[in-house]
Amino acid sequence: HGADGKRAFGHEQGRRPDCLVQVNTGEEPQKSGVARAEADAFIRAAREEHGLPVTGLMCIPPVDEDPRPHFAYLANLAAKHGLREVSVGMSAAFAAASAAGATLVRVGSAIFGARTPAAGG
Repeated sequence: HGADGKRAFGHEQGRRPDCLVQVNTGEEPQKSGVARAEADAFIRAAREEHGLPVTGLMCIPPVDEDPRPHFAYLANLAAKHGLREVSVGMSAAFAAASAAGATLVRVGSAIFGARTPAAGG
């Protein structure tokens, strides 16, 4: 239990995994994540009200846009909240993500190759 008597996530199992909050920086309806307008409040609630160990943020920018403004936005938001991890970009945007200060970059297609669409979808 925290100082306020609320149970913290993972407390019962003795585990406290670090959490990243995904922000839908492109406001794309097909992608998950917290909307930009709700990000500050969501991060505060996750940490303060729910006791989650939020250590960073992540985003997947729109494919057809320059990813750099999305990366910069996320890095600034992380700094504002004192978060150490910034997971932006994927294989195709590795250099831009690194230049923006990414601490984590997802490089699946660089290792495993391009995905093929699932049958029927």
